[in-house]
Amino acid sequence: MSKSVDLAALIRDRAGDKAPEYGLILGSGLGHLSAQVDGTAIPYDELPGFPHASVSGHVPQLVIGELEGRRVAVFGGRSHYYESGRADAMRLPLETLAALGTKKLILTNAAGSLRPDIPPGGLMLLDDHIAFAGTNPLIGEATDARFVPMTDAHDTQMRDAFSAAAQAEGIDLPEGVYCWFSGPSFETPAEIRAARTLGADAVGMSTVPEIILGRFLGLRCAAISVITNMGAGLSDESISHDHTKAMAPIGASKLETVLRRFLRDAQDR
Repeated sequence: MSKSVDLAALIRDRAGDKAPEYGLILGSGLGHLSAQVDGTAIPYDELPGFPHASVSGHVPQLVIGELEGRRVAVFGGRSHYYESGRADAMRLPLETLAALGTKKLILTNAAGSLRPDIPPGGLMLLDDHIAFAGTNPLIGEATDARFVPMTDAHDTQMRDAFSAAAQAEGIDLPEGVYCWFSGPSFETPAEIRAARTLGADAVGMSTVPEIILGRFLGLRCAAISVITNMGAGLSDESISHDHTKAMAPIGASKLETVLRRFLRDAQDR
């Protein structure tokens, strides 16, 4: 943890001592939201050990500042399991967030829907997840802290607050189960059928490792998917990363509205 303590000290020197109330990780095509924060931007390459997110549509920088009157730390991009073969690629950034004194983590991602009532351009609030990728970011952790209970991985109070914010803004925010595939290839129609059979409502290539790491670090977590496509075999659309980036802004505008209302209405909960 010494690396994260040193990084936290570096960040405080640049952005001030006040602890962010919320950490926010932005998904594919959503990195531009970091520009909405009034604060200090620090490129990842100035934070030793931070992953250099190599996926287009991500903005590899950490922004510390104010959004809707709340102190936030916004990660403009993430590193995915498929980039390095490391499920714990975001461990150091999240350890640094915890070292800064942050207690709550909000995650966003671009995802494929398995439900016709959650179409592209919509949002889905995660109420649970399935780690279908067959790995775990805590593999190799030497302490008994690795045995993290996941029953309440998606914080009930934060989910209720997001639901209330969406309702106040007139935006649909159904809840559902997110299934994590390793990527980088998209899922086959057979894999989509399997995921639906298992109870998944959306599929994607991120977020679950960060939820596990967040709970390991004692962070309260909530996550929202921006739906960019239907799962393979569920529509005639062509699925690609370019398609994901093109569709993400449609849902991102709704996500920004909900997020701002969530922060504006936030109490010290």
